Amino acid sequence: MPTYVFKGRNKLNEIIVGERVADNRDALRQILRREQVTLTSVKEKGREIGIPKIGGRKKVKAKDLSIFTRQFSVMIDAGLPLVQCLEILAQQQDNKYFQQILLQVRQDVEEGSTLSGAMARHPRVFDQLYANMVEAGETGGILDLILQRLSTFIEKIVKLKRDVISAMIYPAAVILLAVGAVAVIMVVVIPQFQNIFLGLLGPGEQLPLPTRIVVGISSFLAGWGGLAILVCIIAFVIAFRFYYKTENGRKVIDRLTLKVPILGDIMRKVAVARFSRTLSTLLSSGVPILQSLDITARTAGNVIIEEAIHSVRMGVERGENFVDPLKATDVFPHMVAQMVGIGEQTGALDAMLGKIADFYEQEVDAAIANLLTLMEPLLIGFLGVTIGSIVIAMYLPLFTLIGKLATAH
Repeated sequence: MPTYVFKGRNKLNEIIVGERVADNRDALRQILRREQVTLTSVKEKGREIGIPKIGGRKKVKAKDLSIFTRQFSVMIDAGLPLVQCLEILAQQQDNKYFQQILLQVRQDVEEGSTLSGAMARHPRVFDQLYANMVEAGETGGILDLILQRLSTFIEKIVKLKRDVISAMIYPAAVILLAVGAVAVIMVVVIPQFQNIFLGLLGPGEQLPLPTRIVVGISSFLAGWGGLAILVCIIAFVIAFRFYYKTENGRKVIDRLTLKVPILGDIMRKVAVARFSRTLSTLLSSGVPILQSLDITARTAGNVIIEEAIHSVRMGVERGENFVDPLKATDVFPHMVAQMVGIGEQTGALDAMLGKIADFYEQEVDAAIANLLTLMEPLLIGFLGVTIGSIVIAMYLPLFTLIGKLATAH
């Protein structure tokens, strides 16, 4: 989205000058109108005019953002002025990039900007969901409560992501160790055995077939074959990343991800939990449902889920019930649609979505535990069969030689 430099007047007839990211000029005008700022002039910021570079890491961890949000809510609840809160929290940040962002937010607030408006100027740190919830908190006079909900939301999303990553680390680490061990055996150990066996063979004798296969693979990997395989793997990873960045590539890969046995079911449950948690948090904070669905779609993390949420939004915009377009997507489980329908009928949609999120987060935990339980014996079996086969293949010539010596005696 482009960045606009604008000038306007607030309700006190004071001149307000700043920068804001928006889809277009009309969207910017609507945003400023909500902040009670009348736009007098606006121009798109040129690409050559970049945001000044700030020292330190150009990233803020979700954990740091969660801690900041919770501390901010406590300070607001204690009655500290907004500018003083931002000043104190900025000074205690170890991340210099985050510190400078908070100081810029403090300066914008001091100059008359709303807190949500000041945060929206830094979408790399405070995304649309964050800024909209803060805006709802400012409008409703419940900023401390909204910040508490935000910190809880961030913590739950971080936990969900951490659980999924943890489930992938164990099998990935075991597979990498197995590949490394097999590579060392094939490239370093097998050639030594090969030289010994060739010296023991008589005229016209051959190594056993399993041994010849292992020796052939070893010769291939020790030569250019190993390098060729490595180059192919690197090329595949690079091509995959470029393809995923395309619109069609992301759609194809995200759809396949949801269809992969076991893992696809986990990813679908993660997506449902994230959708329910995000939408519940936004609705309970007073953000309008259409805007909440729009934000939820952008934070879905899967383009298939994102398209499904957009279709739900279009249905709600046409005046349909929330549950009907949700069922029509065929992406969300039937139980989710039924529970959403009950929540809509009882007027407690946000609370019902929160319960759905709790349920599916527990489902994700259980599915990950089951996956690890299933994969552990499979990985151990794979290691045993692979390395055992190599060892047996290399000992077969020794067994043959021992048999010949026994016969000779």
